Amino acid sequence: MRMLSIEAADVYYGRVHALRGLSFEVQEGEIVCLLGNNGAGKSTTMNMLSGLVRPKSGVVRWGELDLATAKPWDIVSAGLIHVPEGRRIFSTMSVHENLLLGGYTVREQKLVAQRVEQVYALMPRLAERRKQQGGTLSGGEQQMVAIGRAIVGGPKLLLLDEPSMGLAPLVVKQVMETIQAVNAEGTTVLLVEQNARAALKIADRAYVIETGQTTLSGPAAELAADARVIDAYLGG
Repeated sequence: MRMLSIEAADVYYGRVHALRGLSFEVQEGEIVCLLGNNGAGKSTTMNMLSGLVRPKSGVVRWGELDLATAKPWDIVSAGLIHVPEGRRIFSTMSVHENLLLGGYTVREQKLVAQRVEQVYALMPRLAERRKQQGGTLSGGEQQMVAIGRAIVGGPKLLLLDEPSMGLAPLVVKQVMETIQAVNAEGTTVLLVEQNARAALKIADRAYVIETGQTTLSGPAAELAADARVIDAYLGG
């Protein structure tokens, strides 16, 4: 079943045309990755889906919800949750407090507590660090907190923007394994990732975005073998 549908979306920052008729879709249960160079429009796409920027034209729908007009908090409450680039956890709050904030829009506190325990089971290192301030964690641990905080919100579609940025290769592997585990438990994932090799290994399908447009798409395994993708994103 198609969850997310973007058709001919245009986004401007003043006179800058950031997205130029962008179109793609995400099916329920998939991991879909968006590849592209810096400035291609990937983060703008994520911000558009979260209601942080508005398309000037085009259709942006998630199920029956019109993302082009919905308020950001309504989008979160409906189960579309964004983990932005740079992690952005609260540095002076503990791991546990950061996770609890993920349930801000969830009315049942018992459900929030259950989801926090789910995060600890999925990421045992966070359970060990539950009382530790976020700002004292390693980059990889902070990324896990950011993903865990989103899980507590109960995502049906998880938007991940550059989750491996600045992390060591071993930590990148752990983050990707966590994304796979979250997906295996029933959460659909849209992944923006500069590390194309790591992203294509775990994705079902992929799109390449260049200058705000989709230029290539297909099964992740096929794109990983495409000479154009190899030359541009996989280091030859």
